[in-house]
Amino acid sequence: MRKIIWTMSVSVDGYMEGPDHDISWHHVDQELHQHMNDWIGAAGLFLEGRVTYELMADFWPTADQDPDAPPTVVEFAEIWRRTPKVVYSRTLGRAGWNSTIAREVVPAEVLALKAQGDGHIVLGGSELGSEFARHDLIDEYRLYVHPVVIGRGTPALRPSKARFALDLVETWRFGNGVVLLRYTRPAS
Repeated sequence: MRKIIWTMSVSVDGYMEGPDHDISWHHVDQELHQHMNDWIGAAGLFLEGRVTYELMADFWPTADQDPDAPPTVVEFAEIWRRTPKVVYSRTLGRAGWNSTIAREVVPAEVLALKAQGDGHIVLGGSELGSEFARHDLIDEYRLYVHPVVIGRGTPALRPSKARFALDLVETWRFGNGVVLLRYTRPAS
């Protein structure tokens, strides 16, 4: 069965974006971008909320057409276009780029997605990640902690009644100061 991996870049104080959707504080260099391409490129499915999908769809379908685009950008543009996506939205009328729309998170439907196909499932976004955590549907949490405090913004996960232990299975420090923290559910 495939794993659902929630991934998020966060500030040291736990925000995924600052006010007005500001992510200018993200420290994404070639090393970090290649790391992301390497593991996300093996995904069999992306799960995205509407906001994440629209941000991605505004940039990645044609990002590799820029003659000055670095190789990591060119590579990720292809990854994003070819990987099937489920976009969770109650308002989006249609989605392109190998995407289907789901109106809400239905745990039985998510478990069915895990049971079909190859490659892990990459879950992105704060709201959608929070909903999956509330339903206890995330197998692995990958937090990329950026060396910055931003003081306010959108928290990586929204407050909820979800409570469960996680095991730290990997840490990695990138040259730019970003630290990867990988957590999984404890083995039963």
